[in-house]
Amino acid sequence: MPELDDILAVVLGGGRGTRLFPLTVMRSKPAVPIAGKYRLIDIPISNCINSGIYRIAVLTQFNSVSLHRHITRTYQFDDFHSGWVQILAAEQTLESENWYQGTADAVRKQMFEIRATDAKDVLILAGDHLYRMDYAAMAKYHWEHRADITVAVQPVARQDASRLGLLKVEEGGRITDFVEKPRTRAEQAPFISRADKERPFLGSMGIYLFKTEVLMHFMTNHPDFNDFGPDVIPAAIKTHAVYGYDFDGYWQDIGTIRSFYDTNLRMTKSDAPFNFHDPRQPIYTNSRVLPGSIVEDSRLKDVMLAEGCRIQKAEITHSVVGVRSQIREGSRIKNCIMMGSDYYEQPGKSNEIPLGVGPRCDLDGVILDKNVRLGKGVIIRPFPRGTDQDADGWVVRDGIVVIPKDVQIPPGTRIEPPKKK
Repeated sequence: MPELDDILAVVLGGGRGTRLFPLTVMRSKPAVPIAGKYRLIDIPISNCINSGIYRIAVLTQFNSVSLHRHITRTYQFDDFHSGWVQILAAEQTLESENWYQGTADAVRKQMFEIRATDAKDVLILAGDHLYRMDYAAMAKYHWEHRADITVAVQPVARQDASRLGLLKVEEGGRITDFVEKPRTRAEQAPFISRADKERPFLGSMGIYLFKTEVLMHFMTNHPDFNDFGPDVIPAAIKTHAVYGYDFDGYWQDIGTIRSFYDTNLRMTKSDAPFNFHDPRQPIYTNSRVLPGSIVEDSRLKDVMLAEGCRIQKAEITHSVVGVRSQIREGSRIKNCIMMGSDYYEQPGKSNEIPLGVGPRCDLDGVILDKNVRLGKGVIIRPFPRGTDQDADGWVVRDGIVVIPKDVQIPPGTRIEPPKKK
């Protein structure tokens, strides 16, 4: 049986991340901060390390500077370890002047580098999902079934079936059919693969384990296949042994502002569905040298608080407070995500609006990106769900107010839905 050292993990870190705008104005989607101190890219890389897969390539393209910086600072194996995390950036070559056209096309354009590793299997991962998974167990399943391709699949409820790609999995695990986001009951009916009435379907998680020779076949012989889900997998089912590996743990696609917001705030609860602190399978990130947070005469309830913060006489409820956050006296923060700051104010340098949340601000239903400055008495309220709006210095997505990175909001500003007449 092959070994884990024979696997190359390829993390897809490109994509414009338009549905996460404006969090992706200055960074790629996998570089978006989550849970106060991590970035989305930390999830697949940590899962690889915890699974014993130490050869990891990250394919990047759009707004990739911050992602490159985070990876190079965080994932450095010592000289006695054979593993590495390598960045494979999109590039123009003599063979192609085009950028990545999709997930499969990104892999196709890096096949020379993939072949050079001499890996027997290639694990394809997304860079924008939140989950904890043992890829070693999936690899064992792949090898035992002599699969050409193994797809990680998860039970899907009826109400979610129209949002995902569904796979028909027969007894024994072989996948025999695929449909992308079937809307009607008639379209969904042939894809029932489980006896569970609540979750009768199996959906693709966007995690694929290929025999390298099979991956090369599809990349070489099907240049029109740009994506794995809609293109490669449906074709492979007809000609190759494609199996489904069952995964029934927590898994969340962080694809929209709403999913990003809701997922972060769930982490503040004592019964959070995902635990970043599992001692056996930790989530790794940049080891910053920061002091412990200082909380002065404040009231905090259901708060995920990162290091390096200072909170002065404030009230914070059901919120994420990221690294180096500064919250000043009299402020009230509820149902908010503060990503924190990349730096502290330098002594002697004055700014009209200090870094962080100013005195007597009242915030509800807000995402504050990094290095935001809110002046004294700023009031922000959520908008009705479904509301999208662009304004000067702020946007609303699905009712959630987002203040982009490095933006300053003047003192006394009110951002709230118009009052009903």
